[in-house]
Amino acid sequence: MAATIDYFVTSVSPWTYLGHDAARALAAKHGATLVPRPVNLGEMFGASGQVALGERPAVRQRYRFIELQRYAEMRGKKMNFKPKHFPTNPALADHTICAIAADGGDPFDYMGSVFAAVWADEMDVADEATLTALLAKSGFDADAVIARAKTDEIAAIRAQNTADAIAADATGVPSFVLNGEPFWGQDRLDALDHALASGRGPYGPL
Repeated sequence: MAATIDYFVTSVSPWTYLGHDAARALAAKHGATLVPRPVNLGEMFGASGQVALGERPAVRQRYRFIELQRYAEMRGKKMNFKPKHFPTNPALADHTICAIAADGGDPFDYMGSVFAAVWADEMDVADEATLTALLAKSGFDADAVIARAKTDEIAAIRAQNTADAIAADATGVPSFVLNGEPFWGQDRLDALDHALASGRGPYGPL
């Protein structure tokens, strides 16, 4: 039976941007289904004890830039390490992804364009006009998706995704949950690859 992987993301995460293509390729390699599930990262941080970027010690902020440079080079991704529109509110962008998925569409190419908009193209994904242009470019009825994204139903989907991520101990983004086992970070894709290839059972807390 083909594996299903919950893919917890938010639209302004640099790590989600860096790992998105690799995650898609890994799922395709194993014939697995990658299920996009945008989340409220602030709520996840609250549950895990993590703090926002600006509140972290200077040593961690410096090391973050080293890691970003390292993985941008390894993944072959164009990247502006200090983008003009970061931080910004990801809620509407996240909700557009939820709306597409909820209505049976394939949001993956659009997701990639949203992530790149922040980290490569100096665009503000909190701006509805930006999302409208990206949706249209990806072949969607932008007005319909935006309208759907603003509904309480779609907001509830993101809220449930967040609760499910917290329940699975997925403490950041991107996180991948396979058979209840969380893999946090695009730098854990090798571990996810091994789990899929081996067919082993899930690991859990001891």
